[in-house]
Amino acid sequence: MRLNLTALPGDGVGPEVTDEALRVLETIAEVFGHQFNITRKPIGGAALLASKDPLPADTLQACLGSGAVLLGAVGGPAFDNFPSHLRPESGLLRLRRELGVFANLRPALCFAGLEDCSPLRAEVVRGTDVLIVRELLGGIYFGEPRSTQGSPGNRVAIDTMRYSEAEIERIARVAFELARSRRRKVTSVDKANVLDCSRLWREVVTRAGQQYSDVKLSHMYVDAAAMALVARPADFDVVLTENMFGDILSDQAGAVVGSLGMLGSASIGGAVGLFEPVHGSAPDIAGQGIANPVGAILAAAMLLRYSFKLETEAVCVESAVGGMLAKGFRTKDLAKAGESVLSTSAMGQKVAEAVRERAKPAGQKAAS
Repeated sequence: MRLNLTALPGDGVGPEVTDEALRVLETIAEVFGHQFNITRKPIGGAALLASKDPLPADTLQACLGSGAVLLGAVGGPAFDNFPSHLRPESGLLRLRRELGVFANLRPALCFAGLEDCSPLRAEVVRGTDVLIVRELLGGIYFGEPRSTQGSPGNRVAIDTMRYSEAEIERIARVAFELARSRRRKVTSVDKANVLDCSRLWREVVTRAGQQYSDVKLSHMYVDAAAMALVARPADFDVVLTENMFGDILSDQAGAVVGSLGMLGSASIGGAVGLFEPVHGSAPDIAGQGIANPVGAILAAAMLLRYSFKLETEAVCVESAVGGMLAKGFRTKDLAKAGESVLSTSAMGQKVAEAVRERAKPAGQKAAS
């Protein structure tokens, strides 16, 4: 297959982890006989400094014309004082909207051997395998009106949470369909005791769930869900929720399983999928070669699965990551005192080598 991909390295550690994800994808292409055509474009702060736009027109056009988009990270304290429409994050929000990606999938998996990286007891976190399905184009991040008005000392800020029935139903269907390929449980998270949006959310999700009698649906308030995610994370299968709640809960899930550096994400539902690690740009460690590239590599695996329908290749990448972690290979964020630490590029190289080994024909493996 000829696979067209746009890579957006972005800011901070974004270029470092993106390089390793691309290394793994290129290894996949080599061993499975595919060809990746990769176009690199700027986004976020890097684009802002070069063109005064966090999402330049040529970057957007390249994304819209590709089969998938791989993003590193955007943002950093250097851009905190820019007007809101010029902040790096505004470019990312525009990109999501232009691509039409309304469903954000964020898996949080506790890999065997990494239980001691979690702040929770090993017996609590062991077996955790949560998929958070976050609505990505609605809610308070996109609702209108939004404004800050008044003179200093008397200002009033307004953000609007808004959801339509159609927006809720389409994300609910994504969650139910995904649950069918997992453990057939969906926990819908809202704040229906307080918010009108959440009451509509619960009503529509319940209605949609009636068409999936093979999937068990339950509802939780977001505060109770946050507590349960820490107290018994292994109980969750698919967590369905709106934009802001999903943003918060998915980062919490990253802490539960040990490191945000371990989590990839997929934003799908539009013509072109967007794939990125969950972590931010981490400017404090940029350029030091210590960032964990596993989240970006696992995002690349999701890219193979959801955009190019290459399930075997996606599983190969995921099992290679699991194998390397099981053997004790660690980046700085995962290593305990006294353990050896791999650099960003060394970890990427280890995963690429494991991909190559796992993709060998059985006879070749035996001979080697």
